[in-house]
Amino acid sequence: MKKILFIMLILIISVLLAAESNLILDIQIFGNKNIETELIRSLISLEVGEDFDQKNVSASIKSLYQLGVFKDINIESNPLPQGISVVITVEEYQIVEKLLLSGNKKINDKKIREQINLKKGSYWSPFLASEVRKAITKEYKTKGYHLVEMEFIEEELDNNRIKLLLEIDEGSKVAIKNIRIHGNKEIRAKQLLGKMKTKKASLFRSGKFEQEKFAEDLKKIVNYYNKRGFIDARIVSWDKKLVKKYFVIDIYLLEGDQYYFGEINVDGNVRFTDELIKYQFQFKDNEVFNLEKFNKQLGNVSSMYYEEGYIYATFDHELVKSEKIININLHIKENNRAKVRKIAIAGNRKTKEKVIRRQLVISPGDYFKQSKIMKSQQNIYNMGFFEPDLHLSNPEVINKQGDIDLVLNVNDKVSGSANGGVALNSQDGLVGQLQVSHNNLLGNSWQSSVKWEFGSTTSNFSFNFTNPYFLDTSTLVGADIYLTTKTWSTYKVRTNGGSIRVGRPLWFLDYSKLIASYSLYSKKYSILEGKEDIASAALKRLDKKGWQKTSSISLSFSRDHRDNIYFPSSGSYFTLFNEIAGGPLQGDFNYFKQIAQVSWYTKTIWKLSLGTKWRFGYVTGYGGKDAPPDERFYLGGTGPDGIRGYADRSIGPTDGGMREIIFSTEYSAPIGSDQIVGLIFFDSGNSFNKLEEFNFWDMKSGAGVGIRIRSPFGLIGFDYAHNFEDKVWEPHFQFGTTF
Repeated sequence: MKKILFIMLILIISVLLAAESNLILDIQIFGNKNIETELIRSLISLEVGEDFDQKNVSASIKSLYQLGVFKDINIESNPLPQGISVVITVEEYQIVEKLLLSGNKKINDKKIREQINLKKGSYWSPFLASEVRKAITKEYKTKGYHLVEMEFIEEELDNNRIKLLLEIDEGSKVAIKNIRIHGNKEIRAKQLLGKMKTKKASLFRSGKFEQEKFAEDLKKIVNYYNKRGFIDARIVSWDKKLVKKYFVIDIYLLEGDQYYFGEINVDGNVRFTDELIKYQFQFKDNEVFNLEKFNKQLGNVSSMYYEEGYIYATFDHELVKSEKIININLHIKENNRAKVRKIAIAGNRKTKEKVIRRQLVISPGDYFKQSKIMKSQQNIYNMGFFEPDLHLSNPEVINKQGDIDLVLNVNDKVSGSANGGVALNSQDGLVGQLQVSHNNLLGNSWQSSVKWEFGSTTSNFSFNFTNPYFLDTSTLVGADIYLTTKTWSTYKVRTNGGSIRVGRPLWFLDYSKLIASYSLYSKKYSILEGKEDIASAALKRLDKKGWQKTSSISLSFSRDHRDNIYFPSSGSYFTLFNEIAGGPLQGDFNYFKQIAQVSWYTKTIWKLSLGTKWRFGYVTGYGGKDAPPDERFYLGGTGPDGIRGYADRSIGPTDGGMREIIFSTEYSAPIGSDQIVGLIFFDSGNSFNKLEEFNFWDMKSGAGVGIRIRSPFGLIGFDYAHNFEDKVWEPHFQFGTTF
């Protein structure tokens, strides 16, 4: 029994001693030259005082390799009297001290260095070498050089650093010699090749192969088949072979059968009837099934639901094939209709929130309606206070019923300006200008300006102020003060006075406004020296009378339904101006003036917009008096009565016409958003004293090209127009919009 106990004691002591022999007593690190020892210690899973475990060894090696700076890592254990010592030996990759490029002619050094992730101080590893090779090869392939080869030459320096020379052999350019399509039976290869941007080399084509473009071409082929009723068509495989420094591409496809439209069955719909939904799918009997057309029409159904607030509605469809007929089973799940709980405004640093909210046509508590959201955004942008990046954040769902909160993001732009300078326009020649203006004063949408223009034919000082929302109501109030001197061909007129105006929107007609104004001013006409012989009798009478007063009231009706006031592509703009002076209002002039103008806008292909304008003007004196000469119509040049191609005020009777008719059309395209717009135009019109004098065949016409630039100082335009009557070209400069 004593012997057995002794043996057991010896065994227990042996086990305990064996366990103590795996205890880590010391960790030593060797071989690191540029990596700090403490960094290595922080990444390993071995610690002094813990057992030496093989799992921790593997984890430590893996963690160190992930740094990407070590070529080799070795971890060993050496026995000590009461444990072990761990020895970690590392071998670092060499550090790139300098990179030189050689042999590259088609791509410069700067472009190559931008494409590769290799800089001074990078650790030169096989992985990095592979990435550099891959990046450079990819860049050369975009240029058509698919045979490029490279060699890395390393020159060792001190402190485990190297100088790296990258020698590039660009090789010759590889072009596509032929593209062959296999498996097509119903559609000719020529038609399919015509849909591809990848082309074989020819006199006018490089024949360059680009993988991304080719991948898109394969999708286009399948889409073309789908549009022709082959909904099972697919690309089976493709192959690109290099034959004598040329590519030959083979495309293998499966056409499948051609199918035709059949019946549409709808279920799950409650909000809209079957008939209304089916009406969105317009196709004829025995019409080839066009997958693109079907998806577009399915999108129309989705838009119907989205417009009515069913933003969670889902539309699953089955295409059921039966003897080359496609019958469609449309399963609709309407889900909850979303209501708008809150509308938040974000990004307005200057404009007060109440000013923005006035433009919203959707309110909290309304069902979500896409058209109202878009109209609200248009209204806010048309205020002119914000940059074009105005947008709505993704709606935030706030309860189980699917109600949402909306966040409208705006970005204030500079609304005020102080500027001076010299401008050239076709009407007044060289004109100096000093102006301080603001169209969003104190963030209240108040508009005010002080302006002084001076030149050889004009002197104009004006001050105006407009509050479009007086006392936070929809009432507009405004006032103007002006002192002007204007020189025409035979006379000069000075005007001193002002006006006040009040306006309201019409509640029964959207986007409309009625503005009433009262003006009181004094005028003095002076015949220019040397022009007495050619001045009219009426003008001579005005010259003798000196200063005379005008007292008038006007009423303007307007309706602006344009989608964008800077570059309209849909909608219309109508104005009707009526003014009566004298009579019961007193004053020295008695006349009645009326101007009607309407403009229509239509979006055509791409982003091109077609605009058409008609303008009619009428003025007449009463009570035995004539209409003053500066209230009559003088056509030509730019401005409201402009006909481009003719000099300013060159069309109509010498003393101005009592009637006017103008037709104008513009075809415009945005060059940089709606900030820069290019256009072609045609203008035609005439001025006369009586309606019976009008002759359609005597209309004066001009056509040409122009550009509009929206700047912080307003809209700047230049037109170059051809006069069809005199066969000459006339340049026109303008500020502000006149169409």
